[in-house]
Amino acid sequence: MASHHSVDAGIAWIDGATRCLNEEDVPVRAARGRALTKDIRAAGPIPGMDRAARDGFAVQASASWGASSYNPVRLPLIAVTAGEALPAGMDAVVPLELAEPDGRGSIEVVDAVTAGANVERQGAVAASGATLSTAGTRLGAQHIGLLTDAAVSVVQVVRRPHVCILVVKPVKSGGWEDSNGPMICAAVERDGGVVGACVAVGRERTALASALAEAGADIVLLIGGTGPGTDDQSAAAVTAAGELALHGIALCPGETTGLGRIVSGSPVVLLPGAPAACLWSYELFGGRAIRRLGGRNAELPYRSREMATARKIVSALGMTEICPVRNGRGDTVEPLPSFAETGLVAAVSADGFVIVPEGSEGYPQGARVSVYLYDKR
Repeated sequence: MASHHSVDAGIAWIDGATRCLNEEDVPVRAARGRALTKDIRAAGPIPGMDRAARDGFAVQASASWGASSYNPVRLPLIAVTAGEALPAGMDAVVPLELAEPDGRGSIEVVDAVTAGANVERQGAVAASGATLSTAGTRLGAQHIGLLTDAAVSVVQVVRRPHVCILVVKPVKSGGWEDSNGPMICAAVERDGGVVGACVAVGRERTALASALAEAGADIVLLIGGTGPGTDDQSAAAVTAAGELALHGIALCPGETTGLGRIVSGSPVVLLPGAPAACLWSYELFGGRAIRRLGGRNAELPYRSREMATARKIVSALGMTEICPVRNGRGDTVEPLPSFAETGLVAAVSADGFVIVPEGSEGYPQGARVSVYLYDKR
């Protein structure tokens, strides 16, 4: 690890080593968060018939003309619920509060309605052949509702990436409690991956190379043992099991990140063992790879907003630095102690972060910067 590669070089390698996986059929009710591989068009008009838009009584609108609280009009009692098809000859719905059943099969209507009142007309949602969702769409609850309304029961989506997580045991592992594994498992699931295995492996090169060769996953995340120490064998193990493409990224925290692939062609991301470095190495490289494999937006899964710095943000030249920030007064953010100083506490206590590129020494007070915000709702 004689020199550091740029973050951009690492991202370019990830993008070249990953592509969207093949498709699979899944029930539409189980497709939330999945990426469509094909456009979905309406097989017929939606709705397929005129239907009630609210609970009430189906009527022929012209029969209600002249109705008022002083002159109620008696009409046949035809109760309908929202979403129910209107009976033949009926063209409006009288809301429950504007009619009173008389107990003899009729209702007394106290206000007139016009044709189409409280009715969802045939084809009002979508005409036959209309595009309901396009390829690449990540399905949300609203898409599932629309597709179910269109009688779509199965959709074609990108297969979820299968991920193998290997955690390198420390030299003295007595009483060791792995925190990186659960953290990265949670991040993988957030990004749409499926963790097939999360196992601890000894630090020996042969043991690591064997575990890599047997991973049987779309991508392998190897946590720990990525540094230049004599007990750090992860990089050498990747070389033995396939190819080590990049080792050492100008990222703070995360400078001992490595990228490569095993003989099967599956990419391997070496994540440093220090928790904060492990997290950010995953976010910029491992997470990006998993999101690309699953057909998702490859960018960081945080909303960004341009804000002003309340105080100067200082960064070391030559390193891309992740700087934790918290919201200040108005549209401002102020820097917090770095990850090097407080570790994961910096992420937990922050409202977001600013990425300072390697060619910059930071930002002066009052500078407008892109802030990635955590969702703390």
